[in-house]
This record gives sequence, C-alpha cells and structure tokens, in this order.
Amino acid sequence: MTNKTILVVDDDAKTVELVKLYLERDGHKVLTAYDGEEALRVFRENHPSLVVLDVMLPGINGVEICRRLRTESDVPIVMLTARTRDEDKLTGLDGGADDYVTKPFSPGELAARVRAIFRRLPTERGPAEIKYGDFFMNLPKREVCVKDKQLTLTAVEFKILAAFLREPGRVFDRVDLIEKAFGYDFESFDRAIDVHIFNLRRKIEPDPKHPTYIKTVYGAGYKLIEV
Repeated sequence: MTNKTILVVDDDAKTVELVKLYLERDGHKVLTAYDGEEALRVFRENHPSLVVLDVMLPGINGVEICRRLRTESDVPIVMLTARTRDEDKLTGLDGGADDYVTKPFSPGELAARVRAIFRRLPTERGPAEIKYGDFFMNLPKREVCVKDKQLTLTAVEFKILAAFLREPGRVFDRVDLIEKAFGYDFESFDRAIDVHIFNLRRKIEPDPKHPTYIKTVYGAGYKLIEV
C-alpha cells in the first residue's frame, strides 16, 4: 500500500496528536487542523488522500465541512462523533462521509479503518471498465458516467455501484453491501447502507423518489435492474 497524506481535524489537541502518532506509524504523512476554517484551507492547499473529521468543531461544524468537501472532491472521509444515536451517525453519512468512529475510540481501531479504506480503493481483479445499459465505469480512474454525464461519487458509493454493475439483477442484502463497500466487518447498522443507497440514487436516478435503476426488494435488499 502506497503511503498517503491524511488530514486529521479535531479541536482537541491530545486527540489529534494520538491519531497522528498511529497514522504515522503506518507510514502516512499527517496534516492537522483544529477548526473548520483551517480544515478547509489545509485541504485545498494540500489535497490529502483521506480526511479524519470530528463532528463537533468550533465555527463550521464537521458535518458542514463534509458537505463542502463533497462539492469539490470524492476523498474518503471518516467522521469522529461523540454522539451514539443512529440519527447522529446518519447525519454524517448523509453529508457524504464514508465511515464513522464513535468517541471514545481506540486509535488502533481508527488506523485499521483507514487501512481498510485504502485497501478497497484500488481496482479489484477483473475488467478495468464496465459498460452496462446507461452506465460506463472506469475502475482504475474511479470514473463513472450515466448517459455520458460524469458523476462525482464517494468511495463507498463507487464501490456499491461497482458491485451492482458487476452483477446486475442480483439482490444484495445489507450485509453483502457492507462487505462490498467496506471490505471488513465494521460497527454498522442497517440504516447506514440505506443512507448510502439514498445518496447514490440522488446522483444517478432521473427521479430519486421513483428509482428506475436501483430497485428496493422489500425484505431482501437492493438490486440493479437488468436491461
């Protein structure tokens, strides 16, 4: 795995230093920021490969930072949240985060999550390009088009769509999609995948409220329609 540049954003200096220590042990270069404005500036100046982002930041909060980053980049984002309710986790995922870690957390666990994210980014074995119906996907370049319109997908959304395109018509349950998207058994809950599907539909469907590509199979999961 090629060593990466990672931006760690948290207003607690001890948390930042601890996370930095563990990520540097894995050989990564770590940039730091302690509030929202600084995070945006450092990100735009350095273009890191991944962002570890606390939700509760002074000034611009982490969820808003995540939304702003999503307008300009598909960089993987791992949210840190002290809130344990599903609704709070869903807010971060809905804002475009790829994963979340609940405080208090083990820095070793966070480093493992980061390693897992980087492992799933390279192209899986198989064709470099997938053409199916209205879709064209270039896996090495992480590019996807629908009816010749290029889309910006998060890392998780890209992996989910790639799974659908590889096996159109197959019904994927939530466990299947967690494995395809995350590549490991992470502390999830069913609605997390539902949020990623919802966000993906907003980007690929002509009418997300009445999807024509990704169908819900009630009581079973989701599938891509066969053409």
